[in-house]
Amino acid sequence: MEFLSSLAIEANNFGTSTGTQWRQTTEQGAFEISSPVDGKHIANVYKASSEDYQHVIITAKQAFLIWRKLTAPHRGDIVRQIGNQLRENKQALGELVSYEMGKSLQEGLGEVQEMIDICDFAVGLSRQLNGSTLHSERPFHRMYDQYHPLGVVGVISAFNFPVAVWSWNAMIAAICGNVTVWKPSEKTPLTAIACQHIIKQVLIDNQLPEGIFSLIIGEPELIGEDMLEDRNLPLVSVTGSTRVGRHAGQKIAARFGKSILELGGNNAIILTPEADLKLAVPGIVFGAVGTAGQRCTSTRRVIVHESIYDQVKSILIKAYQGLRIGSPLDENNHVGPLIDQGAVQAFSHAIKSVTNEGGNLLCGGDVLSGENYQSGCYVQPAIVEAENHYQTVQHETFAPILYLIKYQGGVEQAIAIQNDVLQGLSSAIFSNNMRECEIFLSHWGSDCGIANVNIGTSGAEIGGAFGGEKETGGGRESGSDAWKAYMRRQTNTINFSTELPLAQGIKFDL
Repeated sequence: MEFLSSLAIEANNFGTSTGTQWRQTTEQGAFEISSPVDGKHIANVYKASSEDYQHVIITAKQAFLIWRKLTAPHRGDIVRQIGNQLRENKQALGELVSYEMGKSLQEGLGEVQEMIDICDFAVGLSRQLNGSTLHSERPFHRMYDQYHPLGVVGVISAFNFPVAVWSWNAMIAAICGNVTVWKPSEKTPLTAIACQHIIKQVLIDNQLPEGIFSLIIGEPELIGEDMLEDRNLPLVSVTGSTRVGRHAGQKIAARFGKSILELGGNNAIILTPEADLKLAVPGIVFGAVGTAGQRCTSTRRVIVHESIYDQVKSILIKAYQGLRIGSPLDENNHVGPLIDQGAVQAFSHAIKSVTNEGGNLLCGGDVLSGENYQSGCYVQPAIVEAENHYQTVQHETFAPILYLIKYQGGVEQAIAIQNDVLQGLSSAIFSNNMRECEIFLSHWGSDCGIANVNIGTSGAEIGGAFGGEKETGGGRESGSDAWKAYMRRQTNTINFSTELPLAQGIKFDL
């Protein structure tokens, strides 16, 4: 495929890079990467060793000593150049994202556009890393706070957004003066290798040292654990399941490290009697089946008032019956494959479990076979009538299953149902009633990190801080003031008087 060669993806690829150099380790074996689109083998990636990891960390620490001394606008200019390289390679990288991960080509290109956008955002931010000047209680004293880079930042990303989430972290960390070590998902490592090739020339052209943007691809039990336990990584950003995040958070906290945890979501859309269904239905369907339900912001539950419940149910079933399922490289299709057979099994198990609990399967739920579905990773998105307290509904299944839940009474009952799960990432309400919307957004409303009005749960703008509460982890990435997580905060006091007043008026004469 042309996009593979244009991105320098070969039949066999090394799995450790310090930005401009690749380690030649082969004795750890290789990941054999196949596409969920057609089941065909794409390429192999040699696994990194512990020695590779140590080399990457040493190189990154040395690079940090140089990188942190560049001015923030200078660092921003490097990020600008990276963004330009991504623009030039957008089509090829988007096609690789689509083919390796299985999301639609439009979504693959959109993910690369997110990388470009975060570069643009970071360039502007590089001139706005501000602190605060504070009034001191002591005469002729000035007090202020400022932010300094942390050092080497670890990024552990997931398969469903194989490049965008790395860029959210790496580009913001970079303009803050940090260097990054990236461990991508072993399910989608080729896109990460392609990114290293894309930024390599920028580093060379600017005569920058190795180690500013490093990559290490290896077994989670080896490389992942090394990163979680490594005191050389003052901050580790982890994207994954709640189970993965709980383990990572405990490991990082045990060494007093900082973490950004972007974990599971069990996202709901509320439809009140005053919802505009022409707006709501496309938001629900895309939120539920986009990326085959493999977004952390995918819509899992729709909470519908009883007065419009039957109408909504009928409209959604009709919409699902018109979904086109097939190769995501064909822009006429709506739904591509799940990432692998494990995801298919989880989908089927969840359908069986929820129906055993009393759920009513309204449509979909089958695993597809035949000439167009040779990878065995294609399923029919499902709609299930359910109750919020079902254990299956309480759990996030990373697949296109939409639970339809009825509520009675006012909007506060719907909000209570929405909040009654362990996760707290994204939420939405569709209503033309201002009071309902404002209650939803109030401090007694949605308990999620993201709360939308008349827009779905899926996706987010890079300008806002991205993240959630409860078992979603509590971390924030991307926009707003999320940059502060990549910095250490320092309070400074300057005495420009001829005296030394002590705190609390203490007298200490010598």
